[in-house]
Amino acid sequence: MIDWRELLMLRASRAMTTLRMDKLLRTRSTVHAFTEYFKGFERVNAVRRIFGEDTEEILKNLKVEFTWAGGYMWVNGANGHLMISSRYLNTGDKVDIYLDIIHELVHIKQFMEGKDLFDTHYGYSERPTEVDAYRHAVDEARNLGLSDKRICEYLKTEWMSDEDFKRLTKSMGFQCKSC
Repeated sequence: MIDWRELLMLRASRAMTTLRMDKLLRTRSTVHAFTEYFKGFERVNAVRRIFGEDTEEILKNLKVEFTWAGGYMWVNGANGHLMISSRYLNTGDKVDIYLDIIHELVHIKQFMEGKDLFDTHYGYSERPTEVDAYRHAVDEARNLGLSDKRICEYLKTEWMSDEDFKRLTKSMGFQCKSC
């Protein structure tokens, strides 16, 4: 079941897009080519596993919006742009930022395939699109040599309850001891 806070944010976001109010919020965000800021990602194996032989073309055409809004990263459900909080980019843990980019690139592919990124039939931690995106991030974390403890710290977010966290890790087949 979807968390009421997530449902509220989802409905507000969809209403703003429908009413074209999302354009008002973008007055303080800047739109750039992904490859202008994230150079070399077309050569990253984790990214190539996501997009395959189309990796370079997709990343070349991908837009990223740096926004003043809080939060971390997400995909704009209206246009498929990668949204990144400037504050997070400037102050966040670099490994977490990298893993979040991998996670969000999976969502970009899902968006391109027409998948519902915000399917309300599922709670956040059980949503197939989220489980898939987290699975890619965890695979890359392992490739980087991160410990299981560090990976669990990455996976544990403030918007997931302990129960949601357990459901997510169970859905992924990943074991976390207490974090």
